[in-house]
Amino acid sequence: MSDFETAKSELKPRPEDVDSPAAIIKAMYATISGPAGKRNWQRERSLFLPGARLIPIGKRIHGQQGLQLLTIDEWIDGVTDFFEENDFWESEVMCHMDRFGNMVQAFSTYEARDLQDGPPIARGINSIQVVFHDGRWWIASIVWDNETRENPIPGEFAPYLW
Repeated sequence: MSDFETAKSELKPRPEDVDSPAAIIKAMYATISGPAGKRNWQRERSLFLPGARLIPIGKRIHGQQGLQLLTIDEWIDGVTDFFEENDFWESEVMCHMDRFGNMVQAFSTYEARDLQDGPPIARGINSIQVVFHDGRWWIASIVWDNETRENPIPGEFAPYLW
């Protein structure tokens, strides 16, 4: 059995999490959001293609900064203590998706909060690559950067204000 087949057999996603690009992105945000405490890391892992990469490129909320190339397990190891000690809610406020065949590129603008209904403590953009394979959607990679004064979210990716 290939590494992919072995990993795939161990990753049992919720069917509703992987039935569309929008659903898998929604599930990704749901798995990292919540009050201080443990997260459902098996659900999070089930969203990612074996070998997927998570690539932060700027300052992160929990203090690390700079470009990193992480596996899902390396990312989980790096954020577990922060999530266990801090309330953290991240939600998509706008998404632009382009699709060609079995691949999707999504620019997902997010806001992070330390209170579920509180003001944003950070905003940024996740560049999410999603692929359709073996009857379901998978996250292949995520590259993200937080908004700063020097790096504001461009108008075409900013949520509309009414």
